[in-house]
Parts: sequence; C-alpha cells; structure tokens
Amino acid sequence: MTDALSLIPASVLRNLADKLYEKRKNAALEIEGIVKQLAVAREHEKISALINLLTTEFAYSPQANHRKGGLIGFAAATVGLSAEAAQHLKQIVPPVLNSFADQDSRVRYYACEALYNIAKVVRGDFIIFFNKIFDALCKLSADSDPNVQSAAHLLDRLIKDIVTDSDQFSIEEFIPLLRERMNVLNPYVRQFLVGWITVLDSVPEIDMLGFLPDFLDGLFNMLSDSSHEIRQQADSALSEFLQEIKNSPNVDYGRMAEILVQRAGSPDEFTRLTSITWINEFVRLGGEQLVPYYADILGAILPCISDKEEKIRVVARETNEELRAIRADPADGFNIHAILSIARRDLTSEWETTRIEALHWIATLLAQHRTEVISYLNHTYDSLLSALSDSSDEVVLLVLDVHACIAKDTEYFCRLVELVVYNFKIDRALLERRGAMIVRRLCVLLDAERVYREFSLILEGESDLDFSSVMVQALNLILLASSELAGLRILLKHSLVTSLGMDLFVSLYSSWCHSPMATISLCLLAQAYNHASSVIQSLGEEDIDGKFLVQLDKLVRLLETPIFAYLRLQLLEPGKHTWLLKTLYGLLLLLPQQSAAFKILRTRLKTVPSYAVSIEQLKHSSSGNPYSQILQIMEDNKTQDAANVCNAINFPARLQQFEQMQRRHRVHSKSHLMSLNSTSSAVSQEIQILEESHHSSPLPEISRLSLNMPEQSKP
Repeated sequence: MTDALSLIPASVLRNLADKLYEKRKNAALEIEGIVKQLAVAREHEKISALINLLTTEFAYSPQANHRKGGLIGFAAATVGLSAEAAQHLKQIVPPVLNSFADQDSRVRYYACEALYNIAKVVRGDFIIFFNKIFDALCKLSADSDPNVQSAAHLLDRLIKDIVTDSDQFSIEEFIPLLRERMNVLNPYVRQFLVGWITVLDSVPEIDMLGFLPDFLDGLFNMLSDSSHEIRQQADSALSEFLQEIKNSPNVDYGRMAEILVQRAGSPDEFTRLTSITWINEFVRLGGEQLVPYYADILGAILPCISDKEEKIRVVARETNEELRAIRADPADGFNIHAILSIARRDLTSEWETTRIEALHWIATLLAQHRTEVISYLNHTYDSLLSALSDSSDEVVLLVLDVHACIAKDTEYFCRLVELVVYNFKIDRALLERRGAMIVRRLCVLLDAERVYREFSLILEGESDLDFSSVMVQALNLILLASSELAGLRILLKHSLVTSLGMDLFVSLYSSWCHSPMATISLCLLAQAYNHASSVIQSLGEEDIDGKFLVQLDKLVRLLETPIFAYLRLQLLEPGKHTWLLKTLYGLLLLLPQQSAAFKILRTRLKTVPSYAVSIEQLKHSSSGNPYSQILQIMEDNKTQDAANVCNAINFPARLQQFEQMQRRHRVHSKSHLMSLNSTSSAVSQEIQILEESHHSSPLPEISRLSLNMPEQSKP
C-alpha cells in the first residue's frame, strides 16, 4: 500500500474521490499516464499494487464517490496497460463486476462504463469472464434506473461483438447458465436472453442447435408473454431453429419431443399452435428416433384434434394421419401398451372428434399388431364397453367396429355378446335408445346368425325374467324389421324344410319363449303356422296384458310391410295355409275391437278369397260342389305339411317348453304383485288410520258402487 501511495500523488487520489465527475476524470488520466510508464518499464508489481489500492481504498469504500473514482481508475489503468492488460484482468474485472450490484444507481452506471472501456481494450482476453459478465448484464437489463439500463445495453452490444469475433468462447460452459436464466419472467431479461440466443445462433462456429433442448422450453415459455415484442422475438428465434432442424442431418428429436408434448397442452393458443407445428415437422423428419416417443406425441395430438382454433385442428389432424401411417415395430421401441393407454384415456374425452380418433388408433393397432393388442386387452376392454353408452352415434359405431375386430376370436366373441347383454340389463335406457343400432351393427360385422344364436343362448338362462322378455322383444323386432337381417329371415323361412333353418329356429325358440308375441312372430316367420295357432290357444288370461297387446299391435303393423309380403300372398291359397288363417283370426280375436290394429287385420282378412271363409260349409256340401276338389287338396296338403313338420321339429316339445317358460313368468308376476299388494296394504292401513282420526266416512267398497248394469243383465 505504501508503494502504491508513493506512485500516485496525493492530489490525484483526492481528485479521484471528488464528487465532481470532471475532477475524477482528470485524476483518471493521471493514473493512465502513471500506469503507462510503469508498463513500459515492466514494473508489473507496482502496477498490481496500484490496482490493489484502487480496489481496497476506492472500489470497496463505503463512500459512493470513492467507488465511482475506483471504477474510472480501473478503466484508466487498463487503457494505460494496453496490450499488457490481460495479465492484470483478474485484479481489475472482479471489483468492477461487484459494483454492478451496488445500491447506488450512479455507481452501477459507472461500472457499466468502466467495463465497457476495459472490454474495448482487452477484446478477446475478456472471454474468460464471460459467464460472470453475462450474469451481471442479465440482472442489469432489468435495472430500475433507465440510465443504467441504457449503459447495460451499450455494454451488451460490445460483448456480443467480442464474442462473435472470438475463438475462445465456450458454448458448453455457457449453456448451463443460459438454461438457468430461461425461467426468469421479467420481460427485460427475456428480451436480453432471446437477443443472446439469436446472436450466438448466427455464429457458424457455435452449434446452438445441438444445445437447443436445453433452452427450448424457455423459448416456448416466452410465446405466451404479455409483451407482443417478446412473443414476436421468441417466435422468430423458434422459426429460425425449426428451419435449421429441417436442414440438419443430426438432431436430438427425442428430448425436444418431450418438451413439445408438454407445450401442446398449453392454455395459450399461440403456444399450442407452435408446438403442434413443431411436432408435425418432427413426425415427418424424426423417423426412428421418435418411435419411443409415439405414445407421448399421440397424447398431445388427440386433444388438439378438437381444439377450438381451426389452425390447430388442421395441423393436429394432419400429424395424426402421418403418425398412424407409420409402420413401427415393438422391436424398435414402439410401445403398443403405452399407445393403447393414451387411446383408452381419450375414449372419455369431452370432445367427440378426439374420442373418434382414439378409436381409430385402437382399430389401427389391432390391424397391425393384433397379437400384442389382444395381450393388453384387459386394460382397455371395459373402457370400450363403456363407450357403447357414448352420446355420439358415430363413436358407438366405431366402438362396435373395434369390438368386432377383437371378437374374431371365439373367446372374445362370447364375452362381447355377454357384456352387451349385461350393459343392456343395467342400462335399460341404452337398450331403448341404442339397442337396435348396436345389434344391427354387430350382425353386419360378426354374422347375424352367430350373433342371434349367442344372444338366445345367454337369454335362455337369464335369471331376470322381466329383462329377458324385454330383450327378446327387442331382438325380435330387430329381426323382423331390419334390412341387415334379411339373410337370417330367409334362413328362418326355410325352418321346416332345411336342417340349418330348423336348427336356427330351435336355437332361437328357447329364449323367444320369454315373450308370447316374439314366439308367435318367430313361428310366422318360419311358416310354422300350426304351432303359432297352438301357442295362441295356449295363452291364458294372465298372458294377455297391456304389454302383450302393444307387442301384438306392432306385429300386426309389421304384417303389412314388404317383409311379410310372402305371408299375405299365401292367403291366396287358403287350402294350403289353413293354419295361417286360423292363426291370424286368433290374433284378431285377441285384439280390442276399437284398436287400429284390429281394423288393419280385419281389413286384411276380408281380402282373403271367399272360399277361405266358408270351408265348414264346403265340408258339408254335396260331392257336386265345385269346391269339393279344392277341399280335398286342402286336406291332403294339411296332412302332408303336418308329416313334414313332425319329422323336422318336435313341436309338442316346443309347446311344452313355451308353456313352462310362461308359467315361470306367471309365478314371477304373482310374486311381484304380492310384493306390491303388501306395500299397498300398508298404505291402506295408513289411510284408514287417517280416516278414523278425522272421523270421515270409510272408503266405499266395490259392492257399494253403482255399476249401472241394465236390469236384465243383473243376476
């Protein structure tokens, strides 16, 4: 210290700490001359002592003016050293950087000025302090004093020039600091960071693209900044990097894909659009590198397919199609289970388009990797079944397509039909709303006969008799009315003459017995008119309730459709189809006369040729009767038909089967009625208590009611 004091006159030291800038400046010029002389004489120890004096007595002084003088003194000493300055930078730069955090804004300002002058002298030798200088400038870019900000910007531009011209800059050492600072939200800092990223990327010798994954997330963060300028700068930087990616043979797609997937779910529209655009390019360019990330990418794409912004939807759909067109193998890291999990997750998406695409993915995986998909099926099957209740018809149809693809295996076919029945059972609204569509689609995809046989097998043993009856009625109506089941109807029409038709008839009959009207309909379809008549005659009073009459009304109306055209034409030959007439008259007599169905059926029967309704008269007529030959043919045909039928199907056993099933239904109905009566009795007791408590008249008994019967009809 004593040596240093002897080097600098006392008057210079006083002026260096003066409050006036001009005096400090003149003192600095004196110091510059002193250092220059020492440098020429190679008195570097004395120079070090002088710098140490400036540090201890000025730069770290509690007096602001002393600190200002110390800063200008450092700059002067550096200028005096000129080419010799590099060996003293470790003494000079640290106290200057320390001043960047000074509480006095004027000190911070002079620190920027001093470092600017130092940097101009040493240029590339300055690089060893780059990270510390960058960190200091990063903070000063958000300084509260605009003058300090302005000085920091000037220094920043000079540092950028030095770095771009230097071959000593280490990007590897800089990137960790950049990555750390990228999460700062201050707009001034963000502008500062984007500016540096852009500058460094413009230097051919610096491979910023290779380190892009380290700060890519930070750039995407800036896309949602409240400042339009920052968003624009970040977007410009990202666009430049994307262009470089397209032209670069070596890119780390994987790490960046993880970032993009996260950003695709951003609440900010511009961020989503940019990230999905990047993903689209990655899918095109990434190739095998992206295979392990397909599930994550798909998880980002599917929600964007339903985005409220049209641009995002377009890019997402395009990306989805490109991704689905790629044939990847599990051996390459293609995680089928992960993709299935994503698709299963999006089956419950609130957006219909996303649910549809999720189903397309499951179908695609089944087509390309059936064995692997089946092995993971237990994790997805329940979700697929739940989707049968989806609000969208298109979704339900796609679900059925997927189920049909799975059900090519017998094990899953039986399971599918069982679970469909179960879903209908627990959700009657689903049966009413979607039952016909689901059954018809399954019949198209999986063979109608096979589907109906399986339904019948399940319903035959179903313990819930009410549900069985409803389900059979629904299946019967679908069978009679759907164009998709035309082949099945043709097969049933030949039930009395072919083994296949007979076997199908017997198979369905076992569950159709749950519903009298379904049984009669099946017999009419199979042209088993004799048995249909027997079924009608076996019905008891308890069987003919309101539900039965509703079903009968539907059947009568169906008899007028093209499906039953063959039956109506058979009425032209009453001799060959006597039991058909008897069956139809039986149905007519079960209908209330005032019903529309009664009028429809009666009108139809009136069109039957007159001899059809006078058979009994013809039987008793003379042998000369012109209809005697027709009567004989009728009798012969009846005998022959009966023989053929008996040889094919054991109808007495079928009738017994039907009657047993109806007895079960009657017992069940009585049990249910008793339960209701029990409840009703309890209610009646409460009513009686209320009546007695209010001294009101008892409720009238039926015997007391006036029936308004005519006198002659009373007993």
